[in-house]
Amino acid sequence: MSRRIARVLLDSPLPQLDRLFDYVLLEEFGDVPVGARVRVPLRTAGRLVDAFVVEVAEEDDSERALSTVDSVTSLVPVLPERLYRLARRVADRAAGSASDILRLAIPKRQVRVEKAWKADAAAVAPSDEAIARAEAVLGEYSGLAGLLDERGRGAVEAVPGVRDGMLPWTQLLAASATRMLASGSSVIIALPDHRDLDRLLTTLETFVPAEAIVRHDARQTNPERYRGFLRTIEDAPCVVVGNRSSVYAPVEAGLIAIWDDGDPLYSEPLAPYVHTRDAMLVRQEQEGSALLFAGHTRTSDVERLVQRGWLTEVRAERRVTPRVVLSSPQEMEQPAQRVHSTAYAAARKASEEGPVLVQVARPGFSPTLVCADCRAPARCAHCGGPLGASHRGAVPVCGWCGRSARAWHCPSCSSTQLRLASSGSERTADELGRAFPGVRVIVADSAHPVESVPARPALVVATRGAEPLADGGYRAVLLLDGPRMLQAPDLRIAESCLRWWSNAAALAAPGAPIHLVGVDGPVGRALATWTQAAYARSELESREPLHLPPATRVALVEGLPPSVSRALAALRELPLPADAVLGPVPIETDDGRVRALVRFEYAAGPAVTTRLRASVVAEATGRRRGRGQSNRIPLSVRLDMLDPEL
Repeated sequence: MSRRIARVLLDSPLPQLDRLFDYVLLEEFGDVPVGARVRVPLRTAGRLVDAFVVEVAEEDDSERALSTVDSVTSLVPVLPERLYRLARRVADRAAGSASDILRLAIPKRQVRVEKAWKADAAAVAPSDEAIARAEAVLGEYSGLAGLLDERGRGAVEAVPGVRDGMLPWTQLLAASATRMLASGSSVIIALPDHRDLDRLLTTLETFVPAEAIVRHDARQTNPERYRGFLRTIEDAPCVVVGNRSSVYAPVEAGLIAIWDDGDPLYSEPLAPYVHTRDAMLVRQEQEGSALLFAGHTRTSDVERLVQRGWLTEVRAERRVTPRVVLSSPQEMEQPAQRVHSTAYAAARKASEEGPVLVQVARPGFSPTLVCADCRAPARCAHCGGPLGASHRGAVPVCGWCGRSARAWHCPSCSSTQLRLASSGSERTADELGRAFPGVRVIVADSAHPVESVPARPALVVATRGAEPLADGGYRAVLLLDGPRMLQAPDLRIAESCLRWWSNAAALAAPGAPIHLVGVDGPVGRALATWTQAAYARSELESREPLHLPPATRVALVEGLPPSVSRALAALRELPLPADAVLGPVPIETDDGRVRALVRFEYAAGPAVTTRLRASVVAEATGRRRGRGQSNRIPLSVRLDMLDPEL
């Protein structure tokens, strides 16, 4: 006598439970589709856990001892087969759990939204006028229309500037989505933050009917997000626009696109820490959709794929190069000078015609204070964080813990006097307001968000990434604090600076001067000549002899010394180079944990990740909790960090 079997994936972070389990599915539950939510008993824990049905099958062996599905939570198929295969593949590549990926992809159930949902959305096609406009935009890029039709893969160099109140890159992505939607296929577009998301949606709504757009944003309420998710499991094609986790939308995507993949917001802070770019590459390989990496700059990760012929370069038919002026540190009149005289004169002249953008490194008034006598950095006595001031004469406040330092004294010379050592957006605005009397000064940063400014004379002081859109473009752009930005302890800081400066320069009006102050060298020349791809190529070439990412993959192995030793011993059975393992070295923890790095080629990825995942499962299974023992897992693995350190 046969019985129905449901193979389910448990919603559990425990690595030893990251596999399919068989449960008896009673006839009283009726027709349970693949992807439904159920609750099942977990024998070892003596409790019920949530799970997703991955397979439903008939079994003749009725004597096999199996537990029974306790209840069916929902019959809505929130986990279609293509989403499970993607989650499984992405998790395996990152040596993680599929349930962790699905926790990012599938929102929490909203009963009212689910009851009101009807899976009968009709297909909505763009209008003929929108399709014609999309064809005109795609025609500005050599071979892009054919690449989309052939489901190809491309690295697109976006045109800088402002056009008809819109940014050209938003028109590029909207036109690509329009062409794909008109062919009857869905589209996924990933963007780093809400500013880029809002700008793209504003442009996209002029191309595509609103009924075909699904927003995927962290600012949405739970019902809104679940309602949008239910729309993506319907058959009618749509355009999914969202942040990093939008790449897991369960649509049958004909196009997957990402804007500015070098933005650190694409790095997932939750296990298994998969970058959006890597998830897109896995999905494209699995589903055969078109793939676009668009940006004003190009990351070394994308350049590696271009050099290997996996991505096709797509450039504009008519090249647009902003007018960038460099001022080297040797040309500055004073060592502490922030604005070169030439840049000052250009800003003075441009401010008479319209808005001028001034990009600075940090928000606030003075994020850093130093001792007035010995110039030692002022640090918080509680946590060691940097002390800053919100205005002149203000009580110093720690930038980490937020505590006030009213009775601060220098540990080196015992002085109680402080000196402003840096200029944030507010202090820069205060200084420029005095230098430009009668000109309106606007501060745009995380504390003062500004989306757009009119085409009237003004000085817009903005932190990197918070620059508002100016009507008609900025009449001049000043890029300050370049030397300070380049001093950050980050392996990719020059690449990041070039991205920040290029995105700001792209907001300038045609022919407007762009002054990069105090920076020369390769990164400055790359901005001045608008050859970001060549700079990414040089970065990649310099990393290859050192076996640094993205030339090679890197795994960080951290845990208790015996656990790390066993994991590294398992890797020694693989044909890895002799210098593949760096460490282990101790880290500052209460239980004496250590850390090691493992460098390996991309071809060895499946073997390495399989061994590491097996080690994590083995250590988690063999752990025994007891009184006085830590609840922390004995071994953790993280792959493909952007800035790995020992």
